[in-house]
Amino acid sequence: MRWQSVILAVFILASVTLVGAVAFAASGKRPPPANAFPGAPDEYTRFTVAELRRGFLALAFGSDLRIGARPRGIRRFDHSIRARVIGGGSIDRTAATERILEEYARKVPELNLTLVQAPPADVEVRLIDEKDFRSALRAAFGAQVAHTFIRRTDPQCMTSVKSTAEGNILRSVSFIIVDKGNEVFLDCAYHELLHAFGLSSHDQHNPWTKLNKRRVVGYLTV
Repeated sequence: MRWQSVILAVFILASVTLVGAVAFAASGKRPPPANAFPGAPDEYTRFTVAELRRGFLALAFGSDLRIGARPRGIRRFDHSIRARVIGGGSIDRTAATERILEEYARKVPELNLTLVQAPPADVEVRLIDEKDFRSALRAAFGAQVAHTFIRRTDPQCMTSVKSTAEGNILRSVSFIIVDKGNEVFLDCAYHELLHAFGLSSHDQHNPWTKLNKRRVVGYLTV
């Protein structure tokens, strides 16, 4: 919608001068929630406006993995999201993954997210064992794309987002490993769903985002 584009443009213009110049001052730490894995880091609860602006710009624009044309602008769903969990692997984590999706739907109502049990789905979460990870990527995206992704990132989990030239997400597919313990499963599930919903980048300079690859969190932070 036009008014949304205007608001976003004003937001970006007001924020861009702050990028790279903001010292982090996030505060208000509290213990991690009960659903986190043992030893998960404390949760920051208070942030400055400048921190939130910088975080948005760092995470929502572009992508760490660029194959083909360089993406411009942000990627987002322009309609209600239907999400489906496809169970698999040697440990059944289907119910746990569905609870995580329900948590996203509850805490971020603007996603208009609902779970479905059968296709079609806008977001697919595929649960697999680690030994099947590479073959699953090759089957889904082709050998060349899978090889490029693995060579660049050496991932534990992975999300592919297909979008139009205008940035409207058509479909997201996340691969989550289930047999490497709760820490890996929870961290991957919360992390990859953020990618599936449109935050395509990481920010290793940000000490409180869930999308800092050096920070293993395992829950949906404030």
